[in-house]
Amino acid sequence: MRSLSKRSEFLAANRGLRFPMPGFVLLVRPRGDGDDAPGIGFTVSKKVGNAVTRNRMKRRFRALARAAIPARGIAGADHVMIGRPGGNDIAFAELGEHLESALQRAARKLAK
Repeated sequence: MRSLSKRSEFLAANRGLRFPMPGFVLLVRPRGDGDDAPGIGFTVSKKVGNAVTRNRMKRRFRALARAAIPARGIAGADHVMIGRPGGNDIAFAELGEHLESALQRAARKLAK
């Protein structure tokens, strides 16, 4: 997995497909550069809460992504998880199920 760090990468992912779920929104955009490594990025705005809340949410997202993206992510695509208010209140296992569901929907949509 490659990590997204530049603002331009996040803006490009924003032009891709959106999969809203409770707790987060998953953005998926195929890069088309020939590299099969999936890219992953996380963003949580100040609307979600203070720094402690935002950092906790990003830690949870990183753990979810490490488990799900290598196996079920879209090869050669950038994935961005955007935190939503109340995401920290959802059980970790339930967030994992939501991520699995969003990745399945993305795979089906991109396969068309």
